[in-house]
Amino acid sequence: MNCFKVDLKKEYGLQGGTLSGIGIEFPWDSKEQCPNWKRPALIVVPGGGYAMVSRREGEPVAIDFLSRGYQTFVLDYTCGGENGASYPEQLFELACSVDYVKKHADELGVNANEVFVIGFSAGGHLTGNLAVEWQTVSQKLGREIDCKPTAVGLSYPVISRIHGHEGSYYNLLYGYTEEAQAELLKTLNLDEGVSEYTPPAFIWATADDGGVPADNALRYALALAKRGIEYELHIYRSGAHGLSVANQEICYPAQDLNRIRGWVDDCAEFFRSFVTEKF
Repeated sequence: MNCFKVDLKKEYGLQGGTLSGIGIEFPWDSKEQCPNWKRPALIVVPGGGYAMVSRREGEPVAIDFLSRGYQTFVLDYTCGGENGASYPEQLFELACSVDYVKKHADELGVNANEVFVIGFSAGGHLTGNLAVEWQTVSQKLGREIDCKPTAVGLSYPVISRIHGHEGSYYNLLYGYTEEAQAELLKTLNLDEGVSEYTPPAFIWATADDGGVPADNALRYALALAKRGIEYELHIYRSGAHGLSVANQEICYPAQDLNRIRGWVDDCAEFFRSFVTEKF
């Protein structure tokens, strides 16, 4: 097992952010036995309303995808609000995480052309934000980086302020004037920001989610469909907000999770349709 941390502030001059790697080292006795061994990469972006970073939507997700053939990473990003940092700091931290994995692909055992990102709730918003803005990040950041994800996963995501999670937008846009917020929401209402450059997405939510309505997932899927971008959408009949990998260890008290926990396999298979490795 290869576990490490990357200080994004040190590596890229950002305000903060830590990328933790949870991968396997070369699995054979010698590199010569399988010289071209690589895995696709997956960066996990936990939720927390841009007020905190949920632990239960980080490592448990990474470990599940590690066992399904991915080299995995978890982003601990800077939160927003009065004592944090506002947009676009979080976007920069995720974009630089993708860039780091691509630039260090060989040493990480990763195919640089197969870097996926999956986010949960507000982390789903951040993931979707990268999906709709990746092509402009280098200019905004003031340095050239390679941050386009191959495809993304959006788990019960915050997509639109219209029917989303007001607290997430409050924290993300803290300190901006109403006029500036209105301009930024043309992109940060992510369904409005989808373009022909937006990568494919696997999206899931639950119909009775009381925290972030499933309407958010539906909006984003419809925006992708209108532009002919590949996507897969699952809306499960019932389930509380914040289910993560939907197993009994993560979701207490126990719920009827048998169908919902299948999202992990479905998402892993969706991502596999964009990779060349056989695993």
